[in-house]
Amino acid sequence: MTKGFAMSLLGALLGYALTAYLLLLIARLVLDWAHVATTGPPWVRRARELSHKTTEPVIAPVRRVLQPVRLGGISLDLAFTAVFVLVLVLRSFAFAL
Repeated sequence: MTKGFAMSLLGALLGYALTAYLLLLIARLVLDWAHVATTGPPWVRRARELSHKTTEPVIAPVRRVLQPVRLGGISLDLAFTAVFVLVLVLRSFAFAL
């Protein structure tokens, strides 16, 4: 196995892992909006809890640095936005390897 092939394989695996995490972040975003709109069926609550459980370990430390911004009656979570953008950038680098 050549070094270039190994890096390419590693980059692809890392890229796919980041893609899966990106999909979890998108699911969290959609389920949070669904939770705001309505309580919904029980499976929505369980899916929302699962999405938070899997994404919060990454978002929580960022949230300690980037506090949510209050905009009138709503709060904009800058930590979620920063993690989302960072995952997009890292994913593009990983697939470029």
